[in-house]
Amino acid sequence: GVGPSDASPDEGVVEDLPLIDERAVEQLTEGLISHYLPDLQRSKSALQELTQNQVVLLETLEQEISKFKECNSILDINALFSEAKHYHNKLVNIRNEMMMLHEKTSKLKVSVINI
Repeated sequence: GVGPSDASPDEGVVEDLPLIDERAVEQLTEGLISHYLPDLQRSKSALQELTQNQVVLLETLEQEISKFKECNSILDINALFSEAKHYHNKLVNIRNEMMMLHEKTSKLKVSVINI
């Protein structure tokens, strides 16, 4: 039968565990690092490249925005010029009308004098 003298299955397991060899741990760590490091370095350089591209993109966008701002101010200036042209034409027409009126009145004066 099973008595208290029988050894429990767990007994002696702790003693069976080998002492952790620090050298082995070091080698395992180095192995893990050498396994993952290239991927990490590739990821790092890919991220750096991405960041640089974003900086370039942002600078380009800023330049484009400033071009649009310039275009807007040029459009404003163009509107101003066309408005000025319009008013200039109006003034020229008024002047022509006044000259015609002046001619008519002076003709009238002449004809009145001749009566």
